[in-house]
Amino acid sequence: MNKQEIPWLSATQLADRIKSREVSPVEATEAYLERIAEVDGQLNSYITVCREEALAAAQGAEAEIAAGNYRGPMHGIPVAVKDQLNTRGIRTTGGSSILADNIPDEDATVIAKLKDAGAILLGKLNMSEFASGDAFHHPYGRPRNPWDLNRNPGTSSSGSGAATAAGLCATSLGEDTGGSIRGPATFCGLVGIRPTWGRVSRYGMQGAAWSMDTAGPISRTVADCAMTLGAIAGYDPKDPYTWDAPVPDYLAGLTGDIRGLKVGVVRERVYSDTVDSEVGEAVIRAIARLGELGADVEEVSLPLMLHSAAISSGIIMVDSAALHRETLAERLGDYDHNNQVRLLAGSILPAQVYHRVLRLRHAVRQEILDALQRVDVLVMPTSSIPASLIPESAGINSKQEVVDGYAGRRSFTSPYNLAGVPALSVPCGFTSGDQPLPIGLQIAARPMEEGTALNLAYAYEQANDWYLRRPGV
Repeated sequence: MNKQEIPWLSATQLADRIKSREVSPVEATEAYLERIAEVDGQLNSYITVCREEALAAAQGAEAEIAAGNYRGPMHGIPVAVKDQLNTRGIRTTGGSSILADNIPDEDATVIAKLKDAGAILLGKLNMSEFASGDAFHHPYGRPRNPWDLNRNPGTSSSGSGAATAAGLCATSLGEDTGGSIRGPATFCGLVGIRPTWGRVSRYGMQGAAWSMDTAGPISRTVADCAMTLGAIAGYDPKDPYTWDAPVPDYLAGLTGDIRGLKVGVVRERVYSDTVDSEVGEAVIRAIARLGELGADVEEVSLPLMLHSAAISSGIIMVDSAALHRETLAERLGDYDHNNQVRLLAGSILPAQVYHRVLRLRHAVRQEILDALQRVDVLVMPTSSIPASLIPESAGINSKQEVVDGYAGRRSFTSPYNLAGVPALSVPCGFTSGDQPLPIGLQIAARPMEEGTALNLAYAYEQANDWYLRRPGV
C-alpha cells in the first residue's frame, strides 16, 4: 500500500489491514512519523514526539502479530494523547512551562490500557495550559486548525483535534472538563465523545475540576471513536470514582438502526439567536435527516441550560485554584496571563457563591436527567459558532466580554459536564466560503449509555459524506 495514504485510513480500516498483514505496524508507524515531520511545523499539535519508543513498540507489535498473538483492533494502531496524561519515562507538561521537566514514573491508567491493547504511542499532544480553555500563551507553540491555520483548533485538547484531523495519528485521547473534547472535535471536523463521568479512569491524569474531568477519544469516524473508547473504558481500583460495570462492545453496537429512537431537540439551543446562522441551518438539516432515518424527533425545553457556562465556570475556577494553590503562591508569574486571572479569581470566590453554583448544578443535572427519561437522546449544536480566529492578545477587555462568553459556545457543552452524562460531537456540515469550516452536532445520552449516542451518530455519519473530507494542510 502507498505509505502516504496510510495516515488517511480510518483507525478501523487500518486495524483491518494490520490484522490481515496487508500493512505492518512498523509501516504504519513510519508513515505517521514521516507525516508529523512534514506537517506539524505548521500546526504545533505535538509537544513531544516519541519516535524511537514508537518504532520499538511497533516492532514488538509486528512480532506478536506474526506469531499469531493478535490482541484486538487496537493492536499496532499509532495513537497520540493529550499531554495531560502521565506517561512513564516521557515528559508530561500539562501544556505549561512549569512542568517542562516533569517525567512521570508511572503511566496513567488509560495509557496502560492502550498499551495493553497493543496501541503504539506516537507522542504527547499540545494543549491549553493546565486544561484551561482561557489560556492564551502556549510555551510549546500555538496550536493551529488544519482547516484554516488562522483559526483555533479548539481548547483545551487543541493538539488532539489538530493532529487527528491532519492525519498525524490514527486516533487520539483528549480530556473534557467543560467541553475540551467536544470543542476540538467540532472545530476540526471530528468525532469526540465525553464519556459518562466514571466510565473512564482518571488515575494519572492531571486535574482541572475533579467532579467533571473525563478522558475520552477524539477520532476521525464514529467507529474509530467507539474502538478507542472500548480500549480505555472500565473500572479501575486506582480511581474510586469509576463505575464497576461491564464495558460493552461499542464497535459491535454500531448497527445504524435508529428506528423508533426518541430524539429530543433542545429548543433553547437549536433555535437561538446566539447560534451562527450557518451552524443553525446545518444542525436543523441534520435533525431532519435523523427523522428520515427512522428516529422519532420531538422538541424539549431545557431553560436552565442557558446558565450552564456560568455555573460550570464557577466550579472549575474554584477547583482549579485549589489544585494549584501551592504553585500559585510560589510561581504565579510563570502561569499564562489568562490563567493567572482565572486562578486568582477562583482563589477569592466566596464560599457562599461556590455553594450556590453547586446547588444550581444539581438543578441543571436534574433537568437533563428528567428530559432523558422522556427521550433517549438530546441533540443540539456542539458549538454556537464554527472555529474562531486565534486571539491576538491576552486578557479581558470588558465585563460585557465575560457576560457574552457565558452565553456563547461554552454554554453549549457545559450542560452535559454538569450532568455527568455522555455527550459526543459528530460532523454535520461545513460553512460556505473559500475555506469551509466544520460544524458539529452534539448528542447526549443517559448515564452509561455511550453506545446509544454512538449508534445514532453512526447512523447519521453513514448517511452523509462529511467524514470523508480532508483539510488542505
